[in-house]
Amino acid sequence: MPMATSPPERTQGGPACRNGDPMPSLLQTLLEANTMPAAAELLRTLPDGRIQCLACAHRCRIADGRAGVCHVRFNRGGQLMAPAGYVAGLAADPIEKKPFYHVLPGSEAMSFGMLGCDLHCPYCQNWISSQTLRDEGAVAEPSPVTAGQIVAAAKRRGTPVVISTYNEPLITAEWAVEIFRPARAEGMLCGFVSNGHATPEVLEYLRPYVDLYKVDLKSFQDRNYRRLGGSLAAVLDTIRRLKDLDFWVEVVTLVVPGFNDSDGELRDIASFLAGVSPDIPWHVTAFHPDYRMTDPPRTPVETLIRARDIGLAAGLRYAYAGNVAGGVGHREHTFCHACGRLLIRRHGFRVVENHLADGRCPGCDAAIPGVWRRPERS
Repeated sequence: MPMATSPPERTQGGPACRNGDPMPSLLQTLLEANTMPAAAELLRTLPDGRIQCLACAHRCRIADGRAGVCHVRFNRGGQLMAPAGYVAGLAADPIEKKPFYHVLPGSEAMSFGMLGCDLHCPYCQNWISSQTLRDEGAVAEPSPVTAGQIVAAAKRRGTPVVISTYNEPLITAEWAVEIFRPARAEGMLCGFVSNGHATPEVLEYLRPYVDLYKVDLKSFQDRNYRRLGGSLAAVLDTIRRLKDLDFWVEVVTLVVPGFNDSDGELRDIASFLAGVSPDIPWHVTAFHPDYRMTDPPRTPVETLIRARDIGLAAGLRYAYAGNVAGGVGHREHTFCHACGRLLIRRHGFRVVENHLADGRCPGCDAAIPGVWRRPERS
């Protein structure tokens, strides 16, 4: 387990973020004391004394007393520190809520999250925790907890999956690994729900502990990603690498009217995913006005149906419309890609029928890509 470390001595305003702005007082008083040394695999010491963080694609070069763009990874006396020892959210959620549609249908996932993000999406639907360190209106609070307590809660609940979610898990990768080690020893699957703004180094670090990886592919235009504080190329590279490293991958695109809902952009996203693997499930989900993006209307159901049809036409075997339970008809169900038989019927996050037979279609015996069994205890 990570040991809590004492906060660094204060300079005026406390340690500063990469852009020079002081860290918020919440981080100074609570989060600096709940840290662990960053993994050696996720940092590089530079000749000028700064530390380069490799946890996300920003690759921040951080001077002593300062933090990266995420605000939660910082340089203390020449040592990169990472969050540990708390959660800002802990709940047993339906795994379909993540969403993972091709992983143990109908099961629950013990979901935990921390604070902070390396992006600043104006429509973030988890902004209360992800933007706490940037926005005074975000008021999520950290609660001390041990990795063992989280795994014990999952055992008591009987959840076969443990998932890092709610904020961006890449920036708290070390803490996730502290939890996933004992979880995997108990025969649980472990996963990330992430923006995918990763590096090759962090994916290699995570691979021994993470089975499932959901990526938000927010747009296929780099100018849109720049608005959100990230890079399209980094996310596309993450998706390719995840498949190469044999993670189970599902991809979500929140379809925002006027932002990413054109036929051309949706076709580009679907074609890219089909080119990586036609077996990647693509979830096109409904936007609702939130946080700092309140002008666009809710995503029309017709747009979701159109997006899903574009995905199938591009060669994806599995495309789902979501966030409107019961409003898209059969488009939230799973059908066999070989014979078209209904395999899993859903209503929102609830599995109504499951006809899979050990991961195979009972009609034609085609193998359905996904994770249909828990791993054995190690």
